Amino acid sequence: MNIRTTLSEVLLKQPFISDENELVLLEKYKQIAQTYSIIENSLAVLSDLRSNRSYIYYGGVGETLGIASGYTTEDINSIWEDDIFNRIHPEDLIRKYLCELRFFQLLKLLPVEERSDYQVLSKLRMKDKSGDYILIHHRMFYVSNCSPENLWLALCLYNFSQDAFPVEMNNSLIINSATGKIVDTDPDSCKTILSTREKEILFLIEKGYRSKDIAEKLSISKNTVSRHRQNILEKLRVKNSFEACRVGKLVGLI
Repeated sequence: MNIRTTLSEVLLKQPFISDENELVLLEKYKQIAQTYSIIENSLAVLSDLRSNRSYIYYGGVGETLGIASGYTTEDINSIWEDDIFNRIHPEDLIRKYLCELRFFQLLKLLPVEERSDYQVLSKLRMKDKSGDYILIHHRMFYVSNCSPENLWLALCLYNFSQDAFPVEMNNSLIINSATGKIVDTDPDSCKTILSTREKEILFLIEKGYRSKDIAEKLSISKNTVSRHRQNILEKLRVKNSFEACRVGKLVGLI
């Protein structure tokens, strides 16, 4: 499975239960998300993992990105806001997904009362309405649970980044906002996206080997190599081998 499919499996198939206060809590956090869009000009997204639904509030960032005009709102039947995600640089989107998967896994190990203290901070390259990449500061929190066994409501905020750093750099980290401490994440967790054979083939592709050469070197058929190549593209959510090699290097696969 690719990383987005893995995230969907993990997030949407949690053991959700009914909560008599859930409608009140949902309205509370919808108002908070809308307030961020007004006060900070954020593009704010509140995702309801139980119902697979998102509530989007477009501040000034949304208009600059060309996604909305003015302060508008939208509800969609998915936790995947593709109008937003399609504007994120493919390399940054992969890293965003990976960090959020690690974030989810970390929070499940923490006491419920501590989970809201943690957030993901990312620097993303996103296309504006002219098609040019600009730097966006992304924050992501889990703000409410239905029970200790699940994470229910996630809040994402997109703001203009004021930091001066090279466009090719992308930073994602998990931080305890109550203490300011950066949480160390497993540097090898990204390496499980591809199988051992797929990583071997990606390494050989990066070295310039053709499918026929790879088949001979690994003593497998050319059709098997082609199947593995297609799986690599799907798992990394890229369109060609060049992009696969770039993303593979970025996340430590090769």
